[in-house]
Amino acid sequence: DAAREAAAAGFEHVSLDLIYGTPGESDDDLLRSVEAAIGAGIDHLSAYALVVEDGTALARRVRRGEIAAPDDDVLARRYELLDDRLREAGFHWYEVSNWARQDGECRHNIGYWDGGEWWGAGPGAHSYADATRWWNVKHPNAYATQLAAGALPVADFEVLDGPTSHVEDVLLRIRLRTGLPATALSAAELARADAAIADGLLVRAADRLVLTDRGRLLADAVVRDLLG
Repeated sequence: DAAREAAAAGFEHVSLDLIYGTPGESDDDLLRSVEAAIGAGIDHLSAYALVVEDGTALARRVRRGEIAAPDDDVLARRYELLDDRLREAGFHWYEVSNWARQDGECRHNIGYWDGGEWWGAGPGAHSYADATRWWNVKHPNAYATQLAAGALPVADFEVLDGPTSHVEDVLLRIRLRTGLPATALSAAELARADAAIADGLLVRAADRLVLTDRGRLLADAVVRDLLG
């Protein structure tokens, strides 16, 4: 309903997020969620497999055996189901977990994946510029107090060295449909890319390496293999 109201109010682009693989979910449950999203008139959808985060109530219940941890094979099947349905509805994938109609890609997120720079404002916000990443204090009161005192509300920062920047570049850009420039890889990494191509996980499109449909299901493993 909120998505429909946003479109009716004149927003040109409206996006929804889905999490799949939640305890008790069936394939039909997922497809009903996808149909509801499509029916809301959106032009962008993000879909993420459930991750059981340490320190959460869900993690404690999984550890006690009250709830089963998400099954990788089930998550892969759900991904294929939603990908097939979104393609039928006129959406295309442009990042492993993101689909859009024509011209509906999220420029904001593409900036992250392409290694752009940004300045975040607000409690807990992250920023990145000049190979430096920093993040603000999380608590709103502490954030406001530091601002009132004329101090930057930065909690901490890190400077990314060359190897770390390379890992992030490969990790993020390989997830895009536009792929990773082959020039971004070393000779040894290119040799490992050839092995991934032989395994049907990557294809070479001109001077770029692009995940196949099967490779999208194993994107993290592809990255690990490329980086050695």
